[in-house]
Amino acid sequence: MDSFRAGVGVDLHLEPDVSDGRRAGLERALRDAVRDGRLAPGTRLPATRRLAVELGISRGTAKAAYDQLVAEGYLTARQGAGTEVALPPSADAASPEASPRARAPRFDLRPGSPDVGTFPAAAWSRALRRAIAGAPSLAYDYGDPRGRIELRTALSSYLGRARGVIAPPERIVVTTGYVQGLALLTRVLDGGAIAMEDPGLPFHRDVVRHNGGTVTPAEVDERGVRVRGLGDAAAVVVTPAHQYPTGVTLHPERRRALTDWARARGGVIVEDDYDGEFRYDRQPVGALQGMAPGQVAYLGTVSKTLGPALRLGWMVLPPHLVDAVADAKLHSDHHTESIGQLALAELITGHAYDRHVRACRLRYRRRRDQLLDRLGTRRGVRGIAAGLHALVDVADEEAVLARAAEKGLAVGRLGEHWHTSGDGRPQGLVVGYGTPRERVYPQALEVLGRVLEEA
Repeated sequence: MDSFRAGVGVDLHLEPDVSDGRRAGLERALRDAVRDGRLAPGTRLPATRRLAVELGISRGTAKAAYDQLVAEGYLTARQGAGTEVALPPSADAASPEASPRARAPRFDLRPGSPDVGTFPAAAWSRALRRAIAGAPSLAYDYGDPRGRIELRTALSSYLGRARGVIAPPERIVVTTGYVQGLALLTRVLDGGAIAMEDPGLPFHRDVVRHNGGTVTPAEVDERGVRVRGLGDAAAVVVTPAHQYPTGVTLHPERRRALTDWARARGGVIVEDDYDGEFRYDRQPVGALQGMAPGQVAYLGTVSKTLGPALRLGWMVLPPHLVDAVADAKLHSDHHTESIGQLALAELITGHAYDRHVRACRLRYRRRRDQLLDRLGTRRGVRGIAAGLHALVDVADEEAVLARAAEKGLAVGRLGEHWHTSGDGRPQGLVVGYGTPRERVYPQALEVLGRVLEEA
């Protein structure tokens, strides 16, 4: 019996062995497909009449095979609903380990994500329709690894006026996000030592190591990264507008010292401008790249402004890195998907992106103010001038986190961001105020306030 492909709206691939008979061969092929996971729970199977036609067997043989597997518990059949692959016995009462939804905290104040409920779906849909309507046929083919020229041109204008970045389109490479940009730069630097802020996001250190780089710590104090400790590093990764997780802004003297270091040693500054648009108490601090465009690789994304799901980011590179990074991008994933790039270009050029960012800035400032109002002056709250998180000083992270977990509250902790563990380091909670929906945010703050008061 030949292999066949059939299905109700989907293709179904089986290769029955009929040496023991057609019915036995079909039963075995279906049973193995369910066991192996090739037929997932809930998959709708073709009707016996269609299955019989596809296989060249009688409908009775197909029905008998289905009936046998229903009896064995592999399939389910309901009048009017057809035949489906059975759900596992524990599917209706999944354990916390098996169900990510069951593990979700009641109140989520962990940092790292925006309020994705604010995604401008209507504006994005309009931009997408315009992009598709005006896209040349070649937009659906393989493209330039640097990205669509429409988006690079739009970004050149936007980054110049909004972030002070010197960004000619030919020096922009579109990526799937910050992580890909950091990975590509690490490969291009070919294993050289990369200094990374201490404290800083541990996952980003892992990205560097997984791509062949060596990580060295760069101490951060109340003025930002300390330049004297960079040593012989080939590059340094910094978050100058709003250091993560301490929230400090890189002091002007440190900015000058950092760019002087890069010029003197031929080093590369990797600027992670992850939330630079969200400044609340004064105008946004301009990007470091504007001071030294020949030494700074500027990285940004829409992950905080629109949402991480879009997987759209960009690098503005020093001239000597453009070709090498573009080649690394080509051999990584060829190019970032094109239609989303065109839609983002439409969103930017039509100024809907600016309007959305301004609206988000006002929303997040209100959330920041609510956080400060709830916590008051009883404890240190730092890093509040910008961004989507604040650092709250505590004496015992573990005790506070345990009490928070008892109340269904999740927050970040400063301790996991240090390069090495050790006694005597400052402790604190990294509180993100971007993730919660508007209706639950006040409740989350109340729980946080009570936890801190009890601790």
